[in-house]
Amino acid sequence: MRRKILHPASQKTLHMHDGTMIPQLPSPSCRNYIIRPFAVAIVCLGMGLGLSWAIAQPAPGPPADPRDQQLELNLDPQRVVGPDACSKCHAAEVQVWKNTPHFHTFATLHRRPEARQIADRMGISEFRRDSACTQCHYTMQTQPDGRLQAIAGVSCESCHGAARDWLEIHNDYGGPGVTREQESAQHRLQRLQRSIAAGMRNPVNVYLVARSCYRCHTVPDERLVNVGGHRPGSLDFELVSWSQGTLRHNFLRGDGHTNAPSAPDRLRTMFVAGIIADLEFSLRAAAKATAEDKFAIVSAQRADRASRRLQAIEAKTHVPLLRDILHIYQQVDMSLGNQAAMAAAADEIAALGIRFAAQTDPQALEPIEAYIPQPSVWK
Repeated sequence: MRRKILHPASQKTLHMHDGTMIPQLPSPSCRNYIIRPFAVAIVCLGMGLGLSWAIAQPAPGPPADPRDQQLELNLDPQRVVGPDACSKCHAAEVQVWKNTPHFHTFATLHRRPEARQIADRMGISEFRRDSACTQCHYTMQTQPDGRLQAIAGVSCESCHGAARDWLEIHNDYGGPGVTREQESAQHRLQRLQRSIAAGMRNPVNVYLVARSCYRCHTVPDERLVNVGGHRPGSLDFELVSWSQGTLRHNFLRGDGHTNAPSAPDRLRTMFVAGIIADLEFSLRAAAKATAEDKFAIVSAQRADRASRRLQAIEAKTHVPLLRDILHIYQQVDMSLGNQAAMAAAADEIAALGIRFAAQTDPQALEPIEAYIPQPSVWK
C-alpha cells in the first residue's frame, strides 16, 4: 500500500520563541505531493451511520472514571429539549450564549450574501430544512406532530448532547432538597458516569466537548465544499483561543456569578485535546472524500498538520498516548476510497483522545506552556 503525504516544501511553519516550529496549513490549492510506502494494520472499531460514531471503551483498572465512558456523537432531534430547559439552572450561561455568533446564526445565517450564494449553488431554498445547513448551524427538534423544526442556532445541546435522557440525572444531586454544594463525592462520580453514559458530553473530559467543536469546524460535507463553495472548515480554529473568549461560560467553577477563565493545567490539556480532535475529524472528513478536489486535499493537509503539531508536542512531553495516536495516523493509507481504514483510525484516535484527557497529568504538559494561546488572542 502507498500513502500520500504533503511535500515538506508545501508546509508553512509557525516559529515559536523557543525555536520550535509548528506546521501551518498550506493553501488549499496546493497539490504538491510525494508518495512513500507504508504498512497498515487497522482494527475496525465499528463505525456507526451518519454523524453517530461509537468511541471509547472505558480504560481498564479502578477507580471508575466517568470521563472514560462510551459515547455516541450525534444529536437526535427526538431527544432535544431546547435551551429554555437549560436556562432554569444555567441562566448566566444562557445569557453569555445569547451574545455569541452561535446564538445569532439562527436569525442571520440565511441573510448573509455568502451563505445565499452557497445555497444557490447547492439548490437549497430553505436553510432551516436542509441537512447541509442544519447539521451544524441549527438545533433541530422533533415537534409533537412529528415535524422537524429548527428551534435555535448552535445551542447548549449542540455541544453537550441531546438532553432528554440525561437531564434529570444531571440535575439530581442526591435526592430531593440536596443542593450541588451538598452533593457527596461518591454521588457526583455516579451522576457523571450515568449522565455521560446517557449521552451527555460533559466538560469534565475536555475531549468530549472538543469533538463537538471539530465535528463542524472541519465541515464534514464534500458536496458543500466542492459544489457549494463553502469554506473547508475553520482552518484557524484552535480550541483554547476559540472557547475561552466570547464563548466562555465557566460560572460553575466560580461562585455562580463569575465567568472564570480555566486554570492553566486545564488549558494545557484543552490545547492538546483540540489538536487530537482536529486529527480525528480531519481523518473522518478525508474518509468521506470521493474526488481529489478541494475537500479531499484540505482534509488530508489538515490531518497532516495536526499530526506534525502532535509530533512537536510529544517530542517535548514524551506522553505515551500521543505516541500511540501518532502511530495510528502514520499507519493509515490516506488514498481516496480507503474510507473504512481511515474511519477506523479516527475511531481509535477518538478513544485515545478521551483517555488522554482523562488520564494525562497536566504537569506532564508543562513543557508546552509557551504554545498555549494567551488571553490577548482569545476570540
